[in-house]
Amino acid sequence: MAGKYSFHLKSADRRRALPGKVVIGQKDTETSAHVLLKLLGYLLFFRDRLQIEPRLHDDNIPYLPDLAQFDYTLRAALWVECGECSVEKLDRLAVKVPEAEIWVLKRSFAEAENLLRLMAKHGLRRNRYHLVGLDADMFAELESLLRARNEVYWVAGEFEPPNLQLDFNGLWFDAPFQVWAF
Repeated sequence: MAGKYSFHLKSADRRRALPGKVVIGQKDTETSAHVLLKLLGYLLFFRDRLQIEPRLHDDNIPYLPDLAQFDYTLRAALWVECGECSVEKLDRLAVKVPEAEIWVLKRSFAEAENLLRLMAKHGLRRNRYHLVGLDADMFAELESLLRARNEVYWVAGEFEPPNLQLDFNGLWFDAPFQVWAF
């Protein structure tokens, strides 16, 4: 493990009973941007039983999600990939986790649009995937503020209209994001 980041969380959103602290490990092959995407994904998709990099209960699935929520039969109900994700992996996930919502979180609109083009080019199944593209400038500024220990005050993260509001290490962010269905 290359590093560990802790995030002390507070929420103004009563619908999101966030835990007081989340620790995200950074593997040797991961960047700090990937860690930050996992945090933002955790905050945006927060729900009961959402886990960061959980162990799977199915040996037939050769992948590990960045974020996942399992139903009571331990099948994936939500699968979130953060950052780099191959089209081949997405194609296989549609078969391996057929009941799950599959989301991909990208750090910019351009990265999400590029993945959409690749998915269309490779003929992936339609009506199976959702992508979120974040504002690139906001993401770069958040990444510059990332430390080993961080303070996060989550105010809102709405999909209608797509917008997130948070205080990250003392700096306020209020930025739109984009959502695509494929």
